Amino acid sequence: MSSTTRSGSGSAATIIVVIADIMAFILGLWILMYLLDANRANELVNFIQDAARWLAGWSYDLFTFDEAWARVVCGYGLAAVVYLFIGHALASRLRRH
Repeated sequence: MSSTTRSGSGSAATIIVVIADIMAFILGLWILMYLLDANRANELVNFIQDAARWLAGWSYDLFTFDEAWARVVCGYGLAAVVYLFIGHALASRLRRH
């Protein structure tokens, strides 16, 4: 395998890891903002909430706990963990080949 192909795989792996980390960061930030009762009228809080809801669309309200905070932590937290796991696993596989 040539060094050009290998560095291309490394660059792609790095991009994938960065994207996965950013997605997980946004989800984690929303969980933190929710738990700290951030002002939802604030533009930044509103933006983070919208982005997190879009990223966790598949896991949003997946769990039916009685407490809202538990639903937020589990639903958004699951999405963050899945993005981190898949992103880092895919990057690791790219780096090996």
